[in-house]
Amino acid sequence: MASKELTLPIETREKTGSGGAHKLRAAGKIPGVLYGHGTDPVHVAFEAKVFDDLLHKGGRTGVLTLTLGGKKADTALVREVQRNPVSRKIEHVDLQRVTAHEAVHATLPLITVGTSRGVRDFGGVMDVLVHEIEVEGPVDELPDHLEIDVSDLGIHQHATAAQIKLPKGFKLRVAADTNIVVVEASKTAQTLEAGAATEQAAPEVIGAKPEA
Repeated sequence: MASKELTLPIETREKTGSGGAHKLRAAGKIPGVLYGHGTDPVHVAFEAKVFDDLLHKGGRTGVLTLTLGGKKADTALVREVQRNPVSRKIEHVDLQRVTAHEAVHATLPLITVGTSRGVRDFGGVMDVLVHEIEVEGPVDELPDHLEIDVSDLGIHQHATAAQIKLPKGFKLRVAADTNIVVVEASKTAQTLEAGAATEQAAPEVIGAKPEA
């Protein structure tokens, strides 16, 4: 579970639209919106450097404590981060209000643990099909990431979402039989297998003369 204190000082903003947002970015700030719990959305802004530091400390999935004028104003989750497609700088952030113990939906990074038996002993290739997984659970228990053990996977075997280690109180928001990781033979081994299968399947020519 993410245990670091994630505090984000915010300020409210009245000017919305591209003009106001451009001025904020030029001043080193990020425009955003805070919504949720049936209240009207609040347009906010915060220091780009502070927010970037929080992302590196687990702020993408952790609960942020929002402060206004030095006092706690809200707690929130980062729901969407919009980046410039060229510079990759953050242009806008959506924040969702949450309260302690509230059950929320969250998309968490998924990390493989161990070395596949098929890769280690037989030179296979492991392909990770899913890098993030959607779950539901208490907001104050959200982990930084989830793990799935691939140690027992042999050639032509796969691991599904059902094998992901979930913290107590959490459940998957995807089908349990969703394939997460697969292990296949290397291209060289696949070529050899295909060649062997072709030889075995070669049809017998009826009436063919035996070789002298």
